[in-house]
Amino acid sequence: MTDLPVGAHGDAHSDAAAPAAPRPPQGGSQGEAVYLYGVARGLDPAALDQVTGVGGAPVRPITAGDLTALVSTVELAHYGEQALRANLEDLEFLEATARAHHDVVDRAAHAAATAPVRIATIYRDDQRVEEILTRQREQFTRVLDRVAGRSEWGVKVHAHPEAYEAAPDPAAPDGGEQRAGGGAGTAYLHRRQQQRRQHQNAARHIAEQAQAIHAELADHAVATRQHPPQDPRLSGHQGTQILNVAYLLDDEQADGFAAVAHTIGERLPGITVEVTGPWPPYSFIDTAETTPADA
Repeated sequence: MTDLPVGAHGDAHSDAAAPAAPRPPQGGSQGEAVYLYGVARGLDPAALDQVTGVGGAPVRPITAGDLTALVSTVELAHYGEQALRANLEDLEFLEATARAHHDVVDRAAHAAATAPVRIATIYRDDQRVEEILTRQREQFTRVLDRVAGRSEWGVKVHAHPEAYEAAPDPAAPDGGEQRAGGGAGTAYLHRRQQQRRQHQNAARHIAEQAQAIHAELADHAVATRQHPPQDPRLSGHQGTQILNVAYLLDDEQADGFAAVAHTIGERLPGITVEVTGPWPPYSFIDTAETTPADA
């Protein structure tokens, strides 16, 4: 997103730290702009030391009261509005930018409550970013209150053949496979019907297990967000993914949550539970709330 007429991306690394003379405003020159990654509250600027963002540029803080914008300077030749429109069609460029954006937010989120903004949010200069912090203070504060002292944890649950085999079999139909007046063809049809019922019953049983697992984990969370199952070609996991959920946890609940997830995986045959985190609470922040409309 661009603060017209500028449009570009930026890099991340932090100003080294020690109290030096204030840096002059960045961006604003004919060939540069400012890339905004997110907004943190109560962030120690030292947390950004040695952090780099898009293009390998150093990330620096812009502060207004207790709010800190995470920014870096970018060249309009690569991150200007027209260049960016083309570059975001380049998957390699997009992946590198998204990874750098995430890494900056992740670094800040481990040190203070942090709200990410949309990827490719660009402003003319530091002064414009500071104006945004002041103008949207209430909005940023509301979002940061929601995630302060909390982190996102991801849970992916996979069901393997053993889980389906452990499902209770439906009762066999009365009269056996071969009923009076029936021959081999009738017996074959009955066997196919029985197999179909077993498969349907196993699928229903696994779905019920997924719901029970989610309910058990959700008891420890402030909020949850269901995500679509991942393509196994991307996840690299064997088995069927039956749960892909993000959980927003109070930080003091994280150890207990992980222990419960581990117990579930040991208790249920053919079920594996993968827990990842802590992550910045991307699933629980709508970047439309944090990204100004004029960016």
